[in-house]
Amino acid sequence: MQLTISADNPLEWVALQANLVPVPLLHAQIMPVISKAVLEAADKGVFDAVAEGHSTAAAVAQTCQLNPKATRELLGLLTALGYFAYKNETFALTRMARKWTLKHEPESVYGMMLFNNRVVWPWLEKLGNYLQTGEGIHYHDHLNAEQWNYYQQAMVAASGSEAKEFGRRAPVSRAMKNGQPTQMLDIGGSHGQHSVALCKRYAGLSSKILDLPAAIEQAAPLLARLGMGDRVRHVPGNALTDDFGEAQYDFVLMSSLAHHFTPEQNADVARRVAHALKPGGIYIVNEFIRPETGATPELVGSSTDLFYGLTSTAGNYSISEIQAWQRDAGLRVGKVVTYRTLPGRAMVVGIK
Repeated sequence: MQLTISADNPLEWVALQANLVPVPLLHAQIMPVISKAVLEAADKGVFDAVAEGHSTAAAVAQTCQLNPKATRELLGLLTALGYFAYKNETFALTRMARKWTLKHEPESVYGMMLFNNRVVWPWLEKLGNYLQTGEGIHYHDHLNAEQWNYYQQAMVAASGSEAKEFGRRAPVSRAMKNGQPTQMLDIGGSHGQHSVALCKRYAGLSSKILDLPAAIEQAAPLLARLGMGDRVRHVPGNALTDDFGEAQYDFVLMSSLAHHFTPEQNADVARRVAHALKPGGIYIVNEFIRPETGATPELVGSSTDLFYGLTSTAGNYSISEIQAWQRDAGLRVGKVVTYRTLPGRAMVVGIK
């Protein structure tokens, strides 16, 4: 996926082709304003206010306790971005905005927008220092209870659509397909959406979610809401130090965690996972992928690579790097499943 600047008329097209448009100025001036406007609109309840019938700028300003002039400006920008349609002095949510921005819609990314606005935005000021020193924030070491809650809500929001596709398309062991009693280890799975998606599809499967105690404290209510009882349960631990056991699991998932670890740490996790898998078992590293050098540019993988470098001093890895950890651990490399709903992301499969 790419973020492109497109022309609205032939003259603009000519200007773009002739390199007369200062594209870096658009990146530097326009896009930060766009990002912050979307985040603040979610945080201030603007999208939900319009959904509830407050359809004029004045009504939105009153409902959300905002300045009327500033609200008109915000709604104008959001209309240009495709969040609202405007007609006869009133605003209406577009189909896109209704699905993805409202608090209580099942696939909404509202939780991620709240986390990015209240927690992540100040981190971006530290990007210059990261570029100079290579030292990231290591945010998992510093989150307070409120920030952990925002973080877990964000992870639920980010994983909603993905978990559904994961449940449909993840390669699984023969024993799981046959409905036999099987065990899954979900490393760093917090909210449990991926485990739940698989357990709903495979009747014989149960899952243990290994995560940090502070993460479990905030994630437990989110998992309980999914109503899986003892079939999906949390186990406190640390992926970097715990012994996963021997020949215990038919399926091991590590989703959105490798980008927090160094190559050496990921290789060590892969070795312990391989030891814990039963013959024919599956190990999936579920991640944003850094494009290979010289490959077609990919915005999502490249931007998250820089972001995770800043926040964890690690970053994304290429498919070949992930497969090397699996291969060195004695696993056979399986097929790579790229997501249709989330560009730049893939399941990298190893088989015992």
